[in-house]
Amino acid sequence: MKSQRFNRKIIITRHALIRMTERVISDSELLDIVDSGVTKYTDDTHLWVYKYLSNRNDNLVCAVLVLEHSVVIKTVMHYFSLVE
Repeated sequence: MKSQRFNRKIIITRHALIRMTERVISDSELLDIVDSGVTKYTDDTHLWVYKYLSNRNDNLVCAVLVLEHSVVIKTVMHYFSLVE
């Protein structure tokens, strides 16, 4: 899988894969979140990407990313709420 937005290969950690299975988040949904979701950077390489998916009823779905040579997805969440 490759991100068009970041022009990098996507690597999904084992932890993120387990969470995707538990939360029934598909590869295509995850790619949609990464490539078109709202971004919130914590520094130059660490960010949250989240998006409301109309086919789901569990609020925002979020992925935590690290941008290095690739896009590393560390975890995925649902019922996500952005706290400012």
